[in-house]
Amino acid sequence: MCNKFGVLKNIIVMLARSITTNGFHGLHSTAVLIEQPDMKVQILPALQDNYMYLIIDEKSKDAAIVDPVDPDLVASAVKDNNVNLKKILTTHHHWDHAGGNEKMVKKFENLQVYGGDDRVGALNCKVQHNDTFNIGNLNVRCLATPCHTTGHICYYITGEGDTPAVFTGDTLFVGGCGRFFEGTADQMYKALIDILGKLPDETKVYCGHEYTGTNLKFGILVEPNNEAIRQKMEWAHLQREKNCPTIPSTIENEKLTNPFMRVHEQSVMEHAKENDPIKTMAYLRRKKDNFKA
Repeated sequence: MCNKFGVLKNIIVMLARSITTNGFHGLHSTAVLIEQPDMKVQILPALQDNYMYLIIDEKSKDAAIVDPVDPDLVASAVKDNNVNLKKILTTHHHWDHAGGNEKMVKKFENLQVYGGDDRVGALNCKVQHNDTFNIGNLNVRCLATPCHTTGHICYYITGEGDTPAVFTGDTLFVGGCGRFFEGTADQMYKALIDILGKLPDETKVYCGHEYTGTNLKFGILVEPNNEAIRQKMEWAHLQREKNCPTIPSTIENEKLTNPFMRVHEQSVMEHAKENDPIKTMAYLRRKKDNFKA
């Protein structure tokens, strides 16, 4: 089992749905419920390698969903957890993250749809950097991280006595970062180092895709002597053999294993043949764009 708190019914529903959407290969991961005293996070796999996240405030039973590309699956999870879905947290406008918003607002009344880009479907609560709101008793702070898209938002969530969590969409992955589709290395440097990198080390990282295996293979190419990456690769391999997510990571672990968060390290700059961390960031992204695992 991935996690003893996994919700069996959701897993059965997902597997049944996956037969029609993904042939006999099934969904890419099983559903897992991460429990804390105040905040629960249900990891919901979707499409080929996406993740949606149902965030639950235990005290009020209010909930929010991050990037609900599969509305039917979200509806099943909301019903099974017996929660009141109040909000959609959209990280960016790409279809595989925001493509379910229009259907979601038809399924659930009075949904608040958050995002930082007018291109986000059904948007009715546009946010900027450091805007705040609540999910029940949980506190949410919006972190603008433009680069993958110009309007990308990460959501940093805290609850009294809980380990904080950040939902990073396609800005920060486990072991990697998103492509610079609409931005620059300077912007990704600010996003990863100056914004996400300044969050508490224990912050749990929930990203938009299951890219961990390939990312870590690239990481060990950059730093072949990095033992932390080798250990993470072994762990990730075991997780994937069990069809389990490699999510969440932590900010601390990303600083140890993610080359894009290690651009100040001498070993990473030497690999890039650069002595500037932003130029190193640009070099790593160019190489990763053409990397074949």
